[in-house]
Parts: sequence; C-alpha cells; structure tokens
Amino acid sequence: MWFKKKIDNSEITSVQSVVEYTLLDPRATQKDIENCINVAIKNKYWGVCVNPTNVSLAKYYINHKAVENLKVVAVVGFPLGANTLGSKLYEAKNAISDGADEIDVVINIGKAKEGDFGYIKNELSRIVRSCHNKIIKAIIETCYFDRDEIIELCKTCMRAKVDYIKTSTGFGTGGATPEVVALIADTVAGKCGIKAAGGIRTAKQAEDLIRAGATRIGTSTEI
Repeated sequence: MWFKKKIDNSEITSVQSVVEYTLLDPRATQKDIENCINVAIKNKYWGVCVNPTNVSLAKYYINHKAVENLKVVAVVGFPLGANTLGSKLYEAKNAISDGADEIDVVINIGKAKEGDFGYIKNELSRIVRSCHNKIIKAIIETCYFDRDEIIELCKTCMRAKVDYIKTSTGFGTGGATPEVVALIADTVAGKCGIKAAGGIRTAKQAEDLIRAGATRIGTSTEI
C-alpha cells in the first residue's frame, strides 16, 4: 500500500492507537509472546512487533483470543541489515506466509554509508514488490548517519515506495529523537509514514515524537 495522499498525524486520537508493542529479545519464550499479546490487547495498541520465528505464534494467540484488529509486525534483516537481498526476500515472504501483516526491514547500512543509494533503492523496491500489498517499513538506523545522509536515505526510501521510514532498531548506538523525526517529516512532507522507535519508555516521549511528525511508535515498554 503506497501512500498516495498526504499523511496527517493530527488524526491520531491517542498514543496507544499507534503503538507497536515490541518483543525482539532473543530469549523470548512462548509465555513471553502470550504476555506481549495480552498487554497489547489491554492497552488497545495498533499491533505487536516480533522476530520472524514468533510470527505464527503471535498470530495464533491473537486468533485464539478473537482479536480482529491487532496487527502482527515482523522484522527482517534484523538488527544489522547486512543480510543478502535474497535472504531478506525469503525472510519477508516467509513471515507473511506465517501471518505477518507488516514488515520492518533493516536497510544495508554499509552500502548507505558508502553512498550507494542505488543499492538501497533496489533492495527496498524488490522487497516492496515481492510483498505486494503488505505495509513495508524501512529501518534506516539514524544514529549512524548525519543530516545529509538521513535526507538522502529518506528520498531513496520514498523512491522505493516503502510505506514508512523507521528511525531505529533499538540495538544501535541511539534511538528516536524529536529532532530526527522532525527532519524526516520535513523531508517526506507527508508522502510517507514515520515510525519512531528505540529508547521510547514513556508516554511523554511518545507524545513528543508524534508532535515532531511520527505516525507510529515502536516500544518494548508498556506506555
């Protein structure tokens, strides 16, 4: 789904309505996944974000609890982004087959640092096409890039027709900040959604990021 009209986050009615409750700890057990789903249901979050191996389990618990509107988001190429394109394509398709509604894919950070934005566009474009109508978010890991690089990455992501640009994995040296979100928002000018993630631990932080332009919030803390 490519955004063909401007995205206005003034329509956000509550922080909780745009939260993707995140559980990407490699130690997560089946019980942890069930608890994650329960928290998301209780708080009426948008969805849950899990590792690919837990997608089918998350979907099972959601269906078992008869919740219709809770989405399952799967990460791909996580957390480093250094996987081959073939690996990312397979991982994304497999996650969708297991029940993922949306895909958050980490870009190839090394290629971006080299200025090879053609590689980034091709990688993301291939993933977008292969996943058809699923929501695709490109994780650009902003902590590793300067202002000009972030702007160029945002333009590249839009050319690849991703649906959202996501700030961070939460595993890098820094997470989402209002300044970075505002820079992304100015660059995309409402033509792409923005997911702020990494280091968000309070509702106040989330509100500040939404004011800066975020349209989704990724957090592993109940807010």
